[in-house]
Amino acid sequence: MTRRLRRFRLVPVALLVWGTAAAATMVPAIAPVLAAAAWIATAVAMSLLLRPHARLDARPHARRRVAVVVVLACAAAAVVASHVVLAQPARTALVTLSVDGGRAVELTARVVGKIERRAATGQLVFDAVTSRAATGPVARSVDLPVSIGVQPDDVDGLGELDVGAVIVVRGTTRPADPGERSVVLVTASAGVEVVEPPSGPEALAGALRDGLVAATRGLPDPGGGLVAGLAVGDTSGVGADLDAAMKASSLSHLTAVSGANCALVVGLAFAGAALLGARRGVRVGVGIAALVAFVVLVTPEPSVARAAAMAAVAMLAVVLGRSAAGVAVLCLAVTVLLAVDPWLSTSLGFALSSVATASLLLLARPLAAGLERWMPRALALGFSVPLAAQLACGPLLVLIAPTIPLYGVIANLLAAPAAPVATVVGLAACLALPIPVLQSGLAALAWVPAAWIAATATTFAELPGGQVPWLEGWWGLAALTVLGAAVIVLLGPRSHRTRVVRAVAGALVAVVVGGVAGGAALAGLAGPLTLPPAWAILVCDVGQGDAVLVRSAGEVALVDTGPDPGALESCLTRAGVGHLDLLVLTHFDADHSGGVDAVVGRVDQVLHGPPGSDAHEHVLDALARGGATLVAARTGLEGELGAAAYRVVWPRAESRAYPPGNDASVVVEIRGGGIPPALFLGDLSASPQRAIEASGALAPPYDVVKVAHHGSADQEPELYRAARPAVALVTVGLGNDYGHPRQEILDVLSELGAVVARTDRQGVVAVWIGAGSLQVWRERAVGVGPAG
Repeated sequence: MTRRLRRFRLVPVALLVWGTAAAATMVPAIAPVLAAAAWIATAVAMSLLLRPHARLDARPHARRRVAVVVVLACAAAAVVASHVVLAQPARTALVTLSVDGGRAVELTARVVGKIERRAATGQLVFDAVTSRAATGPVARSVDLPVSIGVQPDDVDGLGELDVGAVIVVRGTTRPADPGERSVVLVTASAGVEVVEPPSGPEALAGALRDGLVAATRGLPDPGGGLVAGLAVGDTSGVGADLDAAMKASSLSHLTAVSGANCALVVGLAFAGAALLGARRGVRVGVGIAALVAFVVLVTPEPSVARAAAMAAVAMLAVVLGRSAAGVAVLCLAVTVLLAVDPWLSTSLGFALSSVATASLLLLARPLAAGLERWMPRALALGFSVPLAAQLACGPLLVLIAPTIPLYGVIANLLAAPAAPVATVVGLAACLALPIPVLQSGLAALAWVPAAWIAATATTFAELPGGQVPWLEGWWGLAALTVLGAAVIVLLGPRSHRTRVVRAVAGALVAVVVGGVAGGAALAGLAGPLTLPPAWAILVCDVGQGDAVLVRSAGEVALVDTGPDPGALESCLTRAGVGHLDLLVLTHFDADHSGGVDAVVGRVDQVLHGPPGSDAHEHVLDALARGGATLVAARTGLEGELGAAAYRVVWPRAESRAYPPGNDASVVVEIRGGGIPPALFLGDLSASPQRAIEASGALAPPYDVVKVAHHGSADQEPELYRAARPAVALVTVGLGNDYGHPRQEILDVLSELGAVVARTDRQGVVAVWIGAGSLQVWRERAVGVGPAG
């Protein structure tokens, strides 16, 4: 085995263990087979290893090293699979106890993860480990991880709900997805009671975190709310706008406790001990103690423990001064962590931590050497670290959101000098809790680098074309991996043996960059140029959901948000719409309100249907916190949009016949001011359609009708005959599972002579009045033509 290959000798061990853990946790039924096979393979490999070698064997030592690696890989895989086998009976028992029959469950548990608030629903979510589970008279002792969601108003002792608290949870459960560490997901519909507040080190850590948040509360935003996030990972003070900006500019990792934070703490402790003249053993002990204390301070949840392990890898590689050793220790750390917790194998965070650490060990130095051809060495070193991380982590991140942050490397380069300063000074402010004056002064000092990072995030997030669309799913991962490899070949050290490879890589990068640049231009600055400039109604293609823009005299309304914030944001950007004068939320089903996060903080007024749950109320609360005025829709309500007028046709105020949901959808007509008379029917079924038609509330004819419920079969033909539409808009997703639009409603529309425009086949649809007639434009059709 050559020296170059020797550095990777433990990579097969880590990969086999990772694959075994993923297979065993995703499909627990095969875990016993995997464990048995791995133990048998270990025994066979061990016997071969211990067998005396023949005298004529020319390379006994090389073969022995290979055999050792095989034994380690098989044994580690056997341990991981056996862990899953041993844990599965208890996990299955909890699922059976709490889920079968849909019965309510009572859990006694200890909080182990930080309490986070979901912006869209206001719900508190956190991880816990159970000690007891009961359903009716049946109870048993269990020691298993669960995830809990609860509304703040349903918590008895909310001020004491923190890491280390013992709680009693009452509600319903559902099994977690395969591969998830949590066994069940608990909805605490009957509340959470804190029966024992945190104590000991956890109580002290909570008090320190709360003290830092309080000390930064009076500092100017958005930097003030960012200090605690940078120092101890507490993002409770980070607003929705800054959070979105941090994600868009690839800086959100700075507010997550990462290996870099842990390495910084260990390094400072190690250096401080060295300055005091401590011996090497003492310095190592001080570093370990500081790391343990930091983990307790920021909450010892699995992601933090993972970051601490990766920090140890990075520090050991630095101490040894060799990336080869770093790779071996990284593989060992991955193997040990998976043996302790096999469910990490399906964690995207674990994969990102591992890949990021590997990229710094393997890619940063070659990239820096290559970049020195075009820039000074210091700048090349600065660029190489975020570039290596971006190239390595990018393929995994597209699984979350199929976009590439165009300015991520530059944003990280600019934020890099400020991040460690904010972390160190913020930590000092956190620990200065007993001295309020000192804490306030240190918090103010930490605000300076935090404000710089916040300004960097918001600046780059507001630049056009910051998020470049990319392929979704595993195809997107594979494509970006190939592109990243091409960039590494192109920027890395040159050799005459790689000339052809570099030429191919350069051609690939050029083609992709050209295509991406063109796509970004069309989605960003040039986006409005791809749409008819005179559009009055623009139907966004957001899949199986509704999102329709209506424009008059410079003012814009949006009827529903579709299911996905990303799809809605793409449509708004393409249309050149940054602000909404009116948002109509017809009802709160996910395909009509799921994209609301894309418009929070950008809406003046919300006209909404009746909310049917606390989750719906929290959607409205989020919009109100963003500055929107909330107006409950009711029959007869009127308003203006630019030079146009709108009128609510449905629902009836406080009607018990049609509870919140599809049949209480807001039906609104808009006309005038350049908008052709239009009727938007939400998701009404045939029954309320008949009620509307019989009430005489319609004012036909309507040039445009948005067909109810994506063209389902549950329609009242007489309503459409009364409306007499010239154009029927069908908002529907390609290949949807519901068979929408159904042939029954298409036949009715055809009988009426209406032009049907549907988003599944024709993409974005635009309608306006031009050349004396109603004009219809379809994205995936040639030309523009009159409706008739």
